[in-house]
Order: sequence, then C-alpha cells, then structure tokens
Amino acid sequence: MKKLIIVFAVFLSCAMNAQNQRFVYEYKFISDSTAKNEVKTERMYLDVSKKGSKFYSEVKYIADSIKEDRLKKGFRDLTGINFNFIPFVVEKSYPDYKNFFFISLSLDRFKVSEERPQTWKIMTEKEKIGEFNAQKATLDFAGRKWNAWFVPDIPIQDGPYKFHGLPGMIVKIEDQTNSHSFTLKEIKKLSEDWASESEKKSFSNIIPVNTAQYKKQFVENRNDPTKGLRQMFASGRKLMMVDESGKPLEQQTILRMREKEGKEQNAKNNNLLELDLLK
Repeated sequence: MKKLIIVFAVFLSCAMNAQNQRFVYEYKFISDSTAKNEVKTERMYLDVSKKGSKFYSEVKYIADSIKEDRLKKGFRDLTGINFNFIPFVVEKSYPDYKNFFFISLSLDRFKVSEERPQTWKIMTEKEKIGEFNAQKATLDFAGRKWNAWFVPDIPIQDGPYKFHGLPGMIVKIEDQTNSHSFTLKEIKKLSEDWASESEKKSFSNIIPVNTAQYKKQFVENRNDPTKGLRQMFASGRKLMMVDESGKPLEQQTILRMREKEGKEQNAKNNNLLELDLLK
C-alpha cells in the first residue's frame, strides 16, 4: 500500500504533463453462475497516454512478448507460454473517448466500435477505496447494473474496460451481483507510449463491425462452435491433429471434438461480463 501511495503522489504531480501512466487493476469474475464460489482473478493494465488509453491483460502482455521474442529469433516452438488469459483489448481515444473493442472469434479478429452511451448517475455517497477518497456513481450497461467509485483528484475521465465519462478516474467498479469487479491496485509511470508499432501488429487484418454486428457473430459462433473449422476446411486449409497413438484424426472427428468442447465451455461460461450478449 505504501508503494501505491508514493506512486499516486508522483502521478498527481505529473498527470497534467501528459506523461504515460499504467493503472493496474485486479479483475475478479465468476464465469459460471452455478459455481459462485469459483472466483477467478486476473491483473489488467490500463495504459494511459495523451492521445488515449488501452486496456488489456497482464498475462496476455507477457505471452505476446515471449512469442514475439521467439519468432524474432527464428523459433516457432511456443510451448511453455501461458495463453490462458482474458483475450479482449479495449482502446479509447482522447478527447472524444471513441471506444473500440478488439476480440477474436474462432478464426476471425474483430474491431468493435462501441456506440452505446454510458449515462452515469453520480451519487452523494463517498467511500475510502484503498488510499483514495472516492465518490460513488451508478450505471446500467451491457445487461448489468454497475456501482463505481471515482476520484476527482485524478483528472482523467477513464477507467477499466469500456467504462469512462465520470469526472475523475474510476478506481473501483463492480456489478450488483458481485460477479465482476475491477479494483485499482497500482499506478506506474511508463517510459514509452502504449501505442507502439509492435503492439499494433497483434491486431492486423481485423474486421470492423458495430455492436449489433458483433453480437450476431458472437451468437453464431457460440451456437456453432465448429463454424470456424468448417470454413477453414472448406477453403482447402488443413489442420493436423493426432490421437493418443499418434494416428492423424479425420476432419469429421476433429469437428465432433470441437463441438463437444465448445458446448462444454459455453455451459461453464454463462455469466458473461456483457450479459446482454446472451439475450
């Protein structure tokens, strides 16, 4: 906590000088509503620069860095890299706060423009969040009711995930079912702007869509886990998989395995952050 206090003080002294900052949030979530005791945790980065922000997983950042380093050295072996991370990236531009959500569905990568307004209701209630004197605000967004705490002393109208628009940085936000929460844990100074060319390459060849178009794609992929594989096979591309004896699997066997796996994943992933995707 002392580290947070010190870094916070440094941040306040230089915030208006447009120095690059990293806000580290702890994301806690329950992906299966039938197993509420199974709370998952992941550290998330909100990198802020003069022109905008980028929100993404710390584990993703580490995995991408290791992968890029190996590929630069000519190594194609990616074993040992942890690819089990929150997959999405959210970028916001300043000062208009245009909001873009980057995600992969099956074999496609999408850039989703977020048009839904965030109509906050600022409350009089105040609370101590860590070392911050924060004020409460509420919001209905993406099928959930959210309670947020923001700090006017941090003059940035931003926050984790897609959340923004309050008169100060959001240091904590949670939905009313306690299924999803983001809490600020640390603030760091960055030596470089987050929007480096190497990071931009990770989302090349993307398909731009709006929220309605993305929801359609999401539902189709969720209802048909084999959609991407069938499209790949239809285009003539091949996927090599073997059984326990080392014998290559036929396409139909691979499709059955993927369908079974997808349905099992969907059954456990029923408590999405954006709950209205399932409605």
